[in-house]
Amino acid sequence: MHMSRREFLDLAATGAAIGLMGSSSLARTAVLPRVKAIAFDGFPIIDPRPVASRAEDLFPGRGAELSSAWRTRQFEYAWLRTLSNSYVDFWQVTEDALTFAVRSLKLDSNPAKRRQLMQTFLELKAWPDALPALETLKEAGIRMAFLSNLTARMLDAAVRNSGLEGIFERHLSTDRVGAYKPAPRAYRMGLVAFGLKREEIVFAASAGWDAAGAKRFGYRTFWVNRMNLPAEELGALPDATGANLGDLESFVRSTG
Repeated sequence: MHMSRREFLDLAATGAAIGLMGSSSLARTAVLPRVKAIAFDGFPIIDPRPVASRAEDLFPGRGAELSSAWRTRQFEYAWLRTLSNSYVDFWQVTEDALTFAVRSLKLDSNPAKRRQLMQTFLELKAWPDALPALETLKEAGIRMAFLSNLTARMLDAAVRNSGLEGIFERHLSTDRVGAYKPAPRAYRMGLVAFGLKREEIVFAASAGWDAAGAKRFGYRTFWVNRMNLPAEELGALPDATGANLGDLESFVRSTG
């Protein structure tokens, strides 16, 4: 992955800061300012389970296998395209990954079925706990935006489907910078958009690798670990972990 001198210096400074703060949780609490904004990955808020359900409907008995192969290749393609400086948006990455997964599993490659699966991404809605927590955070003056690999179109659809209009600031899709998370320039979008310091922003991740990437960048990080998965072995742990957005709300409120 190409990294500019600025990105390198930012990462070095971030690592030093984390090392200084890591010796004492009490010290960390004392020096960090109040949280003023949250940058969300897409899936702490958006429920992706209908994609797997649609896969099972279209490929009975093979849906789980297809979903796993598709999801794995989806993120591998995103990371490989960032490393090779050959960015395409996440819709294209998702479609390419689906085509490969269907062929690799020797499933019926009917284009109509693939179109139905892709369409599911424009039909997704928020998790049931999302709206109450987001409204409470909004009322508390917390600024919020998606910082996501998903395209603006995919995010707009989920917001519209879920009645979440008016809660988020402009989407920070990785299309803006042509690099997928965990590239530092993807996370930097939050600093630019909010105009805040790293310590004033919480990054809410749905995946352990994303939580590690955001933590390494220097954000306070909360992992919305809905699947109760173990932490990734990437040398960076989130500041806190919870099962839903209610837990995230409590974490933010505890910062004062």
